[in-house]
Amino acid sequence: MKLVILAGGYGSRLKDLTSSVPKPMLEIGEKPILWHIMKIYSHYGINDFIICLGYKGNIIRDYFLNYDNINQDFTINLGSRSIAYHNLHNEKDWNVTLIETGLDTLKGARLKKIEKYLDEDVNLITYGDGLANININQLINYHKNNDKIITISGVRPPSRFGELKISEGGSLISFEEKMQTSTGFINGGYMVFNKELLGYLTEDENCDLEYGTFEKISKKGKMGVFQHIGQWGCIDTERDLQSMNKMWKEGQAFWKVW
Repeated sequence: MKLVILAGGYGSRLKDLTSSVPKPMLEIGEKPILWHIMKIYSHYGINDFIICLGYKGNIIRDYFLNYDNINQDFTINLGSRSIAYHNLHNEKDWNVTLIETGLDTLKGARLKKIEKYLDEDVNLITYGDGLANININQLINYHKNNDKIITISGVRPPSRFGELKISEGGSLISFEEKMQTSTGFINGGYMVFNKELLGYLTEDENCDLEYGTFEKISKKGKMGVFQHIGQWGCIDTERDLQSMNKMWKEGQAFWKVW
């Protein structure tokens, strides 16, 4: 079972930050968002990753090509060029496949283009900007037990405006800045799919995943929703990134399950 990560988009809502790096490489606690996503899945034994590249994909390639040098202290002999690493990282079991899927390619075509790298019938796919404390094992079991082509994770997004609790007399009781909304679900990524899904897709760069493909599958009753009642967050704005960094720094990163 492999995890496909869609990491090729422009991240246009964060254009001030993504002019130099792709959105999945923006950092939380000095680590890329992409790394945080992979750590979540690795905690549940998923260590085979396929990353769909597009916008500034060379930066993601360079990160993994130089992973040891970036994430460890080392001593280098400048004559022999031999390197001795010291504080060894914990990602020795990771297998990372990096595939160029096009600059303007939509999500469905990106997934179709990596089809030949999928060995098992059931695999996972997620976006490159969402973090959650979803139990991946429960998600996979839910999918397998419900005879669906694809299962998405329904999440309650964080409130962007906070919530005021007011007394009957009009006094403010409390203010919660980043509460999860209590009603309504959206697609938070963290999806499980059977290879049958790939039959609905083409390599045409205009082939989307959500619009068109999901609609066809849902009309057949073959699309499931795993309702995640825990926490989820998406890095969509600079404020989101600042909030995630604040949580990480204060030891309150809800997605840190490892």
